Amino acid sequence: MTPNVAEHPIARLVPRETPGFDRDRAEAAVEDLLQALGHDTDDAHLGDTPRRVVSALREMLTPEEFSFTTFPNEAEYDEVVIVRGIRFTSLCSHHLLPFHGVADVGYVPGDRLVGLSKLARVVDWHARAPQVQERLTVQIAEELEERLAARGVGVVLRAEHICMSMRGARVSGTTTVTSAFRGELATDAAFRAHFRAAGMSDQEEPWRTS
Repeated sequence: MTPNVAEHPIARLVPRETPGFDRDRAEAAVEDLLQALGHDTDDAHLGDTPRRVVSALREMLTPEEFSFTTFPNEAEYDEVVIVRGIRFTSLCSHHLLPFHGVADVGYVPGDRLVGLSKLARVVDWHARAPQVQERLTVQIAEELEERLAARGVGVVLRAEHICMSMRGARVSGTTTVTSAFRGELATDAAFRAHFRAAGMSDQEEPWRTS
């Protein structure tokens, strides 16, 4: 009998431990940085900035615990399951500036199906860390491959990087696309083509606002 993965010890994704977190030190560091950049932290608009910055970074870099709930594949469904347009935001590990976009995540089921919202939660869990998009893509794919024992896994991320659009090259509106395929989605051209077609059919960029 296939074990109930929802009750398996590895079926919970818990927050990464940060035993070294020191709020007072972090706030002092932000204040020192602002002063070193030539800004007056006694200014009314900057007085509480160190606390706000630390709180914001803490929120963006702390994933929420959740259960990776799965169900028996009683109907023996054997086609690709895809959740498109999962919005995410992460912080570039090189500049600590945001990159944001959408993820298309899918799998070819084996004995188990996963609750669809959990695919979005896996994306969010790994995005809440200093990241590079390539590593984030692989981490999501590997997480699903390990926990779901699927026949195949596919992940495509499309994101705009603020560190590229607001500084450096200053090229706004560009999109970086990364992908990771495992199992039958890596070896079966028809499965992979279906995944890419489903993910790429909508040309809108839903993370943008007018």
